[in-house]
Amino acid sequence: MDKKNIAVIFGGQSSEHDVSCVSVQTVAKAIDKEKYDITYIGITKEGSWLLADSLESIEDGRWRDSKTTAVISPDAVKKEVILFGENGVTTKKIDVVFPVLHGMYGEDGTIQGLFELAKLPYAGCGVLASAVGMDKVYTKIIVDDLRINQADYVLVRAAHVENASVMQEQVKRVEDELDYPVFIKPSKAGSSQGVSKAHNREELITGLVLAAKHDTKILVERNIVGREIECAVLGCAADVEASGVGEILAAAEFYDFDAKYNNAESKTVISPELPEGKEEEIREAAKKIFAALDGYGLARVDFFLEKDTNKVIFNEINTLPGFTSISMYPMLWKAAGVDIEELVEKQIELAFKRKY
Repeated sequence: MDKKNIAVIFGGQSSEHDVSCVSVQTVAKAIDKEKYDITYIGITKEGSWLLADSLESIEDGRWRDSKTTAVISPDAVKKEVILFGENGVTTKKIDVVFPVLHGMYGEDGTIQGLFELAKLPYAGCGVLASAVGMDKVYTKIIVDDLRINQADYVLVRAAHVENASVMQEQVKRVEDELDYPVFIKPSKAGSSQGVSKAHNREELITGLVLAAKHDTKILVERNIVGREIECAVLGCAADVEASGVGEILAAAEFYDFDAKYNNAESKTVISPELPEGKEEEIREAAKKIFAALDGYGLARVDFFLEKDTNKVIFNEINTLPGFTSISMYPMLWKAAGVDIEELVEKQIELAFKRKY
């Protein structure tokens, strides 16, 4: 059987660049080398597309010194990677793409649009699901229609934060609609970058200024006190499978970027003990949200189990979740009997079944 050529893309311009460089190692090691010949394409933080000559060069960071540019052609007839190296221009045919990119310019529908233009099969969610899933405000608008519980929120525009008098109007609007404490989140930032918690007006203003550095839209949410529960989904909108659930035990006051990746005290618990019926409620809600966003391939859907009330409250969806050694998505599927090799192969199979 002839091998198929798979382009694995990693890195990216988002704040989650370094996480992607770890995730891609897990994915690459799980790809069946008997079936696929891998071309590694790394995108630097500045946005340069470079050919990584080996998995080892990704592990030690040498890929950033590559002298060969590698870009995917948008030409739907050619379906190829164009290589610009010291020996001139060459091309390589590509059968399928596996993006391992988190955050902006990788998980938000932008690069998925390139794959669509090129008519290249690709793993993961499409343009619409990626764009909406990345934007917390628009995700909330869709989830509202499903009548699934979620935190009350106020939308603030970053442009309003830059004007002192308008800022005060926005602060008053938040205070009129929400009680402290509140969470302030850039609508499209990933891995909790730019997220803060405000207990008073001074902290709210500081949080709005911080979030405005990351996005044009800012989500201010009612604080939910409760357990952080996550569920992994797999498949397509018409045929969604949900894993069991996992619980995040954050070392910090909330599960921010540092707590996720740098604090050894943060822990994940697979199959935590929940009140009767709550795991199934979470699994069903995760599938409904994935389907409503027209999800494809994979996603991780995050919830709170509110203290005292035990209400299941939707938090957010990640359409290209992490694949690091501490990432919940692969751990949840492993607990469900799906190992990482099978999980990656399922994503590639779904890529070939994608309809344009």
